[in-house]
Amino acid sequence: MSSQTYNPQQTLMAQYVSATVIGLGVTGYSVARYLRARGLTVTVLDSRSEPPLASEFKREFPEVETRFGVFSEGDLTSAGLVVASPGVSLKEPMLRAAKKHGAHIVGDIELFLQENSKPVIAITGSNGKSTVTTLVGAMCEAGGFKALVAGNIGKPALDSLTDQIDFDVAVLELSSFQLETTYQVPAESSAILNISADHMDRYDSMGDYVLAKARIIRGAKRAVLPRHDEWLAQITNVNKILGFELEAPSSDCDFGIVRKSGKRWLVKGDKRLMLLSEIPLIGLHNVKNVLSAFALVDFLEISLDALVNAVLNFNGLPHRMQTVVAVNDVAWVNDSKATNVGATATALNNLEQNVIWIAGGQGKGADFNELRAAVSRNIKHLVLIGEDAPKIEAALTGLLPISLANDMQGAVNQAAGLASDGDIVLLSPACASFDMFRSFEDRGDEFTRCVEITLAESDGGAV
Repeated sequence: MSSQTYNPQQTLMAQYVSATVIGLGVTGYSVARYLRARGLTVTVLDSRSEPPLASEFKREFPEVETRFGVFSEGDLTSAGLVVASPGVSLKEPMLRAAKKHGAHIVGDIELFLQENSKPVIAITGSNGKSTVTTLVGAMCEAGGFKALVAGNIGKPALDSLTDQIDFDVAVLELSSFQLETTYQVPAESSAILNISADHMDRYDSMGDYVLAKARIIRGAKRAVLPRHDEWLAQITNVNKILGFELEAPSSDCDFGIVRKSGKRWLVKGDKRLMLLSEIPLIGLHNVKNVLSAFALVDFLEISLDALVNAVLNFNGLPHRMQTVVAVNDVAWVNDSKATNVGATATALNNLEQNVIWIAGGQGKGADFNELRAAVSRNIKHLVLIGEDAPKIEAALTGLLPISLANDMQGAVNQAAGLASDGDIVLLSPACASFDMFRSFEDRGDEFTRCVEITLAESDGGAV
């Protein structure tokens, strides 16, 4: 057992002279840089025999011991401080053994929060995290604050400390994996945007997944929460809760939608913020994202004009309900980031146009029956691709016409033949991409490329 005993009243950097980093991906690399910059002796482990960043890392840090290959349960029995990358499960036998022998296991976000002295806005949720995080960063910048946008988006958070980047407020997108290794998040405002089943290949139950997400509320001064989410209804241990929903607010602290003079307004309490029709993003779920962003920056007291201008100038992120082209009154929408059932259900539920839907991939253990409630009359046809296409077809048979395609080009060709004026062709896979593509970005780019080919070959002309 390690001779060091962790004292939560002191920072980890003040208590340890050495650390072991698990995983040499982008996060692990940034952790090692941070620890070496603060004088700690570092050892790096990775279960891959040749991590993609190994050569670059060894050139920059030749003094750091690296051990690559399959983990052994006894690899960390003498370790004191262990920094695990988000992709490494805490159920890994090596980490369980290390904890049993007294190791203190954290992630990069815990290290960042222990040293950071600037206000923090923290955001998690099954879906919409990146959109809201980016919009909140834009709102802060519009209000004159230098925003660090980091965490599960952009550069790793620790790089900002290692490289001494100047910022006024840290806007952090945090995944459940990052929160597992974070003790608490002392944020000015923390949001859980929504909860739906995801990563069920890593968690034993939805309850375990929700508990991981809920760690973002520990230490927060304000919690931004959807008002009617059954999984989050029991969160009450926060000084102030700001609710948001697509309905009239229930208090002066709540954000919502009201209809006045025939128009729908985003409001805080009875204060008008902006017209719903002015939001440039597609789908009512993006209206909820905008409401949550208003709530998250509320404590900064930025002028309303600056906040509204930030929304008006925000066109969303690639692969997230992104309109790649509109030809002959048919919109082709790339929602490749919808890698779980909840994200796709949200997209389908929040579109009022007729939809030709393309889905499929690796389901990560998801229950596709949960998509049944999202299949309404406006979903005209489903085209399936990928490894779990048969499972989705079995879950949805009888609800709508379904066909199969061998690849993305075949799916796009089928969709083009099915779409009519006013329709949306929506790629919203409800699955991970790794059976056919390098990433969800690669999948979305392939969708866009296939759309261009199909339209160029049709009467629609080149895109």
